[in-house]
Amino acid sequence: MNSVGILGTGAYLPEKVLTNADLEKLVDTSDEWIVSRTGIKERRIAAPDEASSDLAVKAAEQALRRAGIGAEEIDLIIVATVTPDMSFPATSCLVQNRLGAKKAATFDLSAACTGFLYGISTAAQFITTGVYRYALVIGVECLSRIVDWSDRSTCILFGDGAGAVVLGPVEDGYGFQSYELRGDGSGGDLLKLTAGGSRLPATEETVQSRLHTLSMEGREVFKFAVRVIGSATDEALKKAGLTKEDIDFLIPHQANIRIIESAIKRFGLSEEKVIVNVDRYGNMSSASIPVALHEAVEQKRLHKDDTIVLCGFGAGLTWGATVLKWSLE
Repeated sequence: MNSVGILGTGAYLPEKVLTNADLEKLVDTSDEWIVSRTGIKERRIAAPDEASSDLAVKAAEQALRRAGIGAEEIDLIIVATVTPDMSFPATSCLVQNRLGAKKAATFDLSAACTGFLYGISTAAQFITTGVYRYALVIGVECLSRIVDWSDRSTCILFGDGAGAVVLGPVEDGYGFQSYELRGDGSGGDLLKLTAGGSRLPATEETVQSRLHTLSMEGREVFKFAVRVIGSATDEALKKAGLTKEDIDFLIPHQANIRIIESAIKRFGLSEEKVIVNVDRYGNMSSASIPVALHEAVEQKRLHKDDTIVLCGFGAGLTWGATVLKWSLE
């Protein structure tokens, strides 16, 4: 069985910055109100001619460069997103074509904010078993396209972006040590986009009723998130034969600083060990963890032999965590 790790990371953030001051002009809110409740100061918004595949390709190209791997060497591309370019073909197919990854198998994966973790966990199994050698996993969202810009409780939270990793064999003892993935469909109504699927196709009525924008029960999602960050991390550590004292860095889904603060306090982890960038990008769903990981790499915060936990939670409900021993210098 091959040890599998991250060979390179990449990220792309759209140029347009939407500040809290900008939002004050759209809805009844204020910078002070947003920061005090979410920790978010600004977020990125995709240009009118940018779709999820455009963001994904740019993040992927950087990850491939960092890994020193050519697109033609990639065996598998998984794109985690809830905002695909279109229902079909899959966004991963569009990315494959743009990259020139001609031999890669491709598919999209929908697990909302936990999507990137589901993606790397899935891709790693193909490499561990020797089916494939190199995989490209991308988390990408254009959430600005499904936000209700008249709803101050949700429009302040979300941003656009993409993060990518190249997975491949690493030396024994390094790379992914464990995976913990969970779901609870009974909480599906807490965070959803109601219309546009086979249950409720687009009509004039669904558009007028704003059913093509996301809705969220914020208080319930908050309680769920605070609970599962600790439980998923703990379970993943147990599977790896480790404890929270072994963690060098925790990279959680960047949903809300209050969720992160409450969760790590409950779990008993110091703030110095937690990677946070929600203040600059808001909640980017499946893109948040890979973007935060990439920034930590670029800032040289991660070092070989570090024990890193990636933890996510989101719509579905879904949640999970993975433990890896960092293999890059």
